[in-house]
Amino acid sequence: MRKAPRRGRAEGPAARHPRGRRPRNDRRHPGLRPRYRVTSPRARRSDVTDPIADIIGDYSAFAAQQRDRLLVRGIDITPYALSHLAFRVPEWDEYLHVRTLLERHAVANRENVWNGRPISLIVPAEPLEALDGKAVPLIELIPPVHQRVYKMGLEHLGVVVGDTFDEFVGTHKPVLTGQQFQGPKSTPDPVYILFEDFTHVKFYRLSLRASVELDGGPFGVGFHHADDWVPQRLVTATGPNPLPR
Repeated sequence: MRKAPRRGRAEGPAARHPRGRRPRNDRRHPGLRPRYRVTSPRARRSDVTDPIADIIGDYSAFAAQQRDRLLVRGIDITPYALSHLAFRVPEWDEYLHVRTLLERHAVANRENVWNGRPISLIVPAEPLEALDGKAVPLIELIPPVHQRVYKMGLEHLGVVVGDTFDEFVGTHKPVLTGQQFQGPKSTPDPVYILFEDFTHVKFYRLSLRASVELDGGPFGVGFHHADDWVPQRLVTATGPNPLPR
């Protein structure tokens, strides 16, 4: 009869480890993986937790969704740079909260008043990436009042068409929804496509940041808020809007 092993004594591979079992990250046990993932200090945003995505959602998936919708309409944005992503919030308090969160991961915010309320143009410390590595250098954060029905959250993707803007508009006019008139200093006003979920893609000759800098100068570094803005009650197509708290 085979003798039972003496108490307190491990046999086999476990005997070579002080606690009687292999460590969790032992490569000879493929089913056991390291408890923590080691990343290089130069790790890409996609390799680690993305703080911006934690705040505004999966912007990469949103950009891919809008790109695919454009392809169905005969527009391929592969040759073009990206201008920005826009994120809308339904309440003023939420705007202030999201602005604070985003500024923790940004180097600049030029907040200015447009259509009766402040809008933040936030420059991330590291440009976001979407659509196979394209840089997204700016986040447009938009509070109420919203002039018409928009999807809250990630709402539009800005695309820089460049010097071929006029040709682009002429070619794709049958599928464009309209043109957004942004004031006398817009260069020129962007055209856009509205989708069934009330999200958009906007097409620009210049990026949103470049257009703003033409009038107001370089963004620089730092956070500039419209502190002198006075809350006001506005009436839009959706009815009276309460004063921001």
